[in-house]
Amino acid sequence: MSRDKVVEVSAAVLQRRDGSFLLAQRPPGKIWAGYWEFPGGKVEAGETAHDALVRELREELGITVQTAYPWLTRVFTYPHATVRLRFFRVTAWTGALHAHEGQQFAWQVPGGVDVAPVLPANTPILRALELPDMYAISNVAELGIATFMARLQAGLEAGLKLVQLREKELSGVALRSLAQQVVALAHAGGAKVLLNGDAEMARQVGADGVQLTSTQLAVLKERPAVEWCAASCHNIEELRRAEALGCDFAVLSPVLPTLSHPGAQHLGWDRFAAVAADATIPVYALGGLQQGDMQTAWEHGAYGIALLRQAWVS
Repeated sequence: MSRDKVVEVSAAVLQRRDGSFLLAQRPPGKIWAGYWEFPGGKVEAGETAHDALVRELREELGITVQTAYPWLTRVFTYPHATVRLRFFRVTAWTGALHAHEGQQFAWQVPGGVDVAPVLPANTPILRALELPDMYAISNVAELGIATFMARLQAGLEAGLKLVQLREKELSGVALRSLAQQVVALAHAGGAKVLLNGDAEMARQVGADGVQLTSTQLAVLKERPAVEWCAASCHNIEELRRAEALGCDFAVLSPVLPTLSHPGAQHLGWDRFAAVAADATIPVYALGGLQQGDMQTAWEHGAYGIALLRQAWVS
């Protein structure tokens, strides 16, 4: 098979309610036998990627897909072929898993994969799955420090795992002090913290990474040296830039009208879906959203939602 011809593949990230996901081991006799991967297969002539996903999971695993959300697209060149993998997050299915091709299965947890080796094209997906589906953005400016910290504590106790500290009106000593408090509290609750726009301060206070502004995204030549790097995007050009820079995920906004920018142009869900389609990194939807918008976000290709005011409703 020519490496110049791109083979279209649909792949399934089967996820249970506890966040665990399924990996399958390629059986003897197949190329890359013994390697672990997300189940799926080639898109046949006349099929959509979704059609292929449903057929492959029925043939390989004996299950019928009920709910599958479009997610990431990765292009990877192996020695024998170049493949374009369209990953779907499959959250509901019927039937019991059955190894129709003699393959082994293993349920894995994000950040704790214990099978090896994993096919190289699948490795970025494993990292992406470490992210939660809700991203909370701080709102100290409106709430005040004491109220915000109390609501952060409540959020952590309720399962919050990813926070962005974004306080434009603070700088210097005040911002550093607040960042140290937020990082200490979040880490005690098992959550990650990204600082908006300041990778150096993020490193100094022990935060987990940085959220790049769109202005920074336009001028940076290389990804900051942090564990997690995200980018604020408003169009497809900025999203492509975030991918090229090696960001771990992006926030795409504004999806709907917002209180902070009344009358400003917004994407709407259809445009959001068009921009996020074929993204190679997770994309969070932001702008005018409620916690109840998660399902809609998934249906339009988002990994999850980012919330500012609505993240801290008591």
